[in-house]
Amino acid sequence: MCTITIFKKGFTLIELLVVIAIIAIITSIGVANLITAQKQARDAARREIIGNIQTAFEQNYAANSAYPVGTTQINASFDDAVAPSDPKNSLEYTLTWNTSASEYCVCAKLESGGGNADTAGVSTQCNWNSTGLYYCIQNKQ
Repeated sequence: MCTITIFKKGFTLIELLVVIAIIAIITSIGVANLITAQKQARDAARREIIGNIQTAFEQNYAANSAYPVGTTQINASFDDAVAPSDPKNSLEYTLTWNTSASEYCVCAKLESGGGNADTAGVSTQCNWNSTGLYYCIQNKQ
């Protein structure tokens, strides 16, 4: 008796489609995680920049007994004479102060939430809320 063995080479169409679908699912999960990580990194940078702004304003207060008023004085508070900008350049910091230069509220809108204020503040007082979209700081003096 003679047996003939036939070897099948390659993959079926269904096998290929299943592999492609699995790769697509894994890729979409990876991209979603990457986007979330980028938002969180920009938010961390915003918090750090806001802290640097607060330090600059407090140093200005220590030197001049007043917080900076107006764009020229605010810019002069920083080493390169330019106020920091947002990491994504699509959201802007909201700088508010009163004319007596005795108070300020500086806020940045966060992309992933988790801020400490509801809004950017319409006056020198920040609108505090532990689940807000804005991260704000206020004068220490």
